[in-house]
Order: sequence, then structure tokens, then C-alpha cells
Amino acid sequence: MTLPSSCVSKHHLRISPSPKLLFFILSTCCFTLLILFEIQSLHTSSPSPSRSFFQQWQNRTLAQDLSSLNEKLRLSVTFLPLKDLRYSKKPLEGHTWFMSSMYDTHQEGEVQYQEFPSEASHGRLLCLKGHETHEGSSNYYALAWPDALPFNATLVKGLTFVAYNHYDYHNIWHSLGAFFPFVAWHKMNGCESPERWVLFQKGELRLKTNPWLNTLMGATFGREPYIEVFDWVKDEEPVCFEKAVVMRHNEGGMSRARRMEAYDLIRCKARVYCNLNLERRIPEIGMTMLMRTGARSFNNETAVIEIFERECRRVDGCRLMVAYANNLTVCDQVKLMSLTDILISPHGAQLTNLFLMDRNSSIMEFYPKGWLKLAGVGQYVYRSMSSWAGMRHQGAWRDPDGEHCPYPDDDGRCMSVYKNGRIGYNETFFTEWTRNVLIQVKARKLEEAASREDQSDSASNTCHCG
Repeated sequence: MTLPSSCVSKHHLRISPSPKLLFFILSTCCFTLLILFEIQSLHTSSPSPSRSFFQQWQNRTLAQDLSSLNEKLRLSVTFLPLKDLRYSKKPLEGHTWFMSSMYDTHQEGEVQYQEFPSEASHGRLLCLKGHETHEGSSNYYALAWPDALPFNATLVKGLTFVAYNHYDYHNIWHSLGAFFPFVAWHKMNGCESPERWVLFQKGELRLKTNPWLNTLMGATFGREPYIEVFDWVKDEEPVCFEKAVVMRHNEGGMSRARRMEAYDLIRCKARVYCNLNLERRIPEIGMTMLMRTGARSFNNETAVIEIFERECRRVDGCRLMVAYANNLTVCDQVKLMSLTDILISPHGAQLTNLFLMDRNSSIMEFYPKGWLKLAGVGQYVYRSMSSWAGMRHQGAWRDPDGEHCPYPDDDGRCMSVYKNGRIGYNETFFTEWTRNVLIQVKARKLEEAASREDQSDSASNTCHCG
């Protein structure tokens, strides 16, 4: 309904604002003034007391958060046994029982390795704990970020090489196998060399290697390996490495070309280290009998030497040398192999020296009775090595006669009888075999002379990396 006009005031109606509205308006004004004040303060040289307090509070809070996060990261570092006993029945299969949670970096044809820190490790460092020499499952490994190392950890500066060997470091063949992939990595990475080596066998720490390997690796890397024994570390205190490279597969995964390049580098560095300046007449043929004493030696050395000496005399320029590796210094061995085109030797560690010959040199190998059936794939290691180093394995002679085994010939127990047996000879076979090898080697040497591509000269150009 419509009110009477007399009831309507001549003035406009005034509506009083509510307290909530007033509070909102005042808050908005205060906030706007605060923003303007802060903007103005940005243009002044010194911060206001309120801003300085705010920054200090903010920085303190951030530092506390980072400290808390850092402590949580340190607490989260988990150490696992270096030797994973779950894989004890197949320790060399897959990624091995050594550091079993880790996978290798591997490009086709190149060496397999792990590097810390790296993209694969998400920037984390390798840490080790324990230095047990008898039980590998009592030694441990973990990964940690550089700013969140485990409590009581020591950070070791420089590059560390960590080698795994399933066998041992005293035998020159097995020890070279463990060190060889580091040579390939060294060559691939601009000749970067380690400050120290950490050696493991089945997860157990090893404190030394053999003098032969020490000398050759010293020549290759510029100084003899410093083997870390951790005698300055308490048992439960971790050691973390600023940079570490781990090898677990020897030369596995490497192409033949890459293996030959690595052997070339060791050979060249060894010759430089031993001050060898060889000037050989190219048609000259060096034939070396590298003999053993005791196990796997020849029963009648005199008769065997006479056979090879007679055949050598039939070829112009052939020179026979007879030597025992255990009577030679490392540089003596390097020099002897540098003068050798045909290496004649029983199966054994001394044959590891074969890569010190020039490429395309020849190897003639000899076995006692029983090895073919019972020795397994290990009996072929020097045939394989010959190929990897760019040599020519000219076959092997296996003695059909030898010590009697009381069990059937294919019984595995017979290997304990045959393993260290001695070797006889077959004059007819040895004569024909040697004659054929000499013919091949002489033809090759004459071809090299004609084309001026003597391998001993070209080897001097392989001492570079990269």
C-alpha cells in the first residue's frame, strides 16, 4: 500500500554502516598502505626494521627446514652388503653379486662401468663401510648426496678406482683382467688417472697385488697404484668418495677393436717406461720359448728346445731365445716380448705377457694330459686373449700321455691329478707345426718390409688417449 505523503520526511533516509563493513574498509586501507610502504622501502638503500625482521625470520625458517631435510636425507642412507648372498650360486651372472642393486653404464662396444656421481646415480656419491678381509657380506656400500653424507663419514678427495675380482690379485692373468677395464676407461676419458685403488675379491678387501701388475699399471697411469687399505678408518665409520669408478665385469662387453686399443696403450706405455728403443731388422724373426718350472713344464726340456732350435736355423733371420719368466724383471719381460714374433709356452700365467708382443705375432700353446675334457672354458683364455690383443693363436698341442688317474678319464676328480701335470713331446708333430708357423711369419715379415708398415714402429703412435 502507499503511505500518505505526510508520513514521508523531506530529508533522505540515512542508513548507518554495519561494524563488519567498517572493519573491512579499515583492513583494506591498512593493507593498501602497507603495500605502498613496502614498495617505497624497496627504493631506499637500507631496509626498514620491519622488513629486516621479516627477512631474518624467513631465512631462519628456511635454514631450519633445510637442516631438517638434510638430517632426514642423512638418516635415509641405507648400507647394503657388498656381497649379496642371494646370488651366491651364480655370482658372475647378470649384474653379479657384488653391489647387486646397481646397474652398469654401457654403450655398445665400450667398457661396462659405474661412475659416481653421475646422472645414473642422480648425483649421489659412493660410500663404503667396513674393511673385512674374510667375509664380503660384512662390508657395505651406499649412495649419498654430497650435502647429506652419512653421520661420521669421511669424504675422500680425487678419483678412486674400485675393482672387483672373483679370483685373486696375485695371479698376473686374473689381476690384469680386473685392472684392464680401467685402462679402457682411462683412455676413453682423456687419460684421467686415479688417486687410489680399492680392491675387492668376492666382496672382501684385498690389500695388495703383484709386482708385475704394479709396474705395468704404474707405466700406464703415470705412477704405481696406491692400494687403499683403510687402516685409518674405524670399522663402523663410512668413507665416501668425491668421484669413483667401479668395474665388475673385466673386459666384458668391450668390442675387439676397443680391447686392442687398450692393450696397445699398455704395451706402448710399458716400452716407454722401460726405455726401449728397438731397431730390428724387419725380416728378422724372434722365436721365444718362455718356459715353466714344476707344474706344466716340459718333461724333457733339452729335447724340446733342440726341435725348435733346429727349425729356427732353417730360416734366415730366425733367432731362438729361451727364458724363464720367474728369472726376469718386468722390464726384462717387456723387452723379451718386444723382440718376439713367435711365443712358445705351456699353458700358464706367464702367457699373459703375450700382449707385449707386436700385433700379429704368433702363439703356440701346450697342455698336459686331461685338460681338454676337464679344464672347462678357462683353458681357452690365452687363445681369447690372443685375439683381443691382435695376435694370432696358432693352435695348441695336448699331451695324450701323462699321470694315471684312478677314476674314469671324464671324472672331475681326475683334474686334480692332471692340473699340474708335466708335458711330453712329439718330435714329428712339433717339427711340422713349427715349420708351418715359421713360413707364415716369414711371409708376413717380408710383406711388412715391403709396405713399410712394421708394427713395432706403429706401436709408438698408440701412447695417446681419447
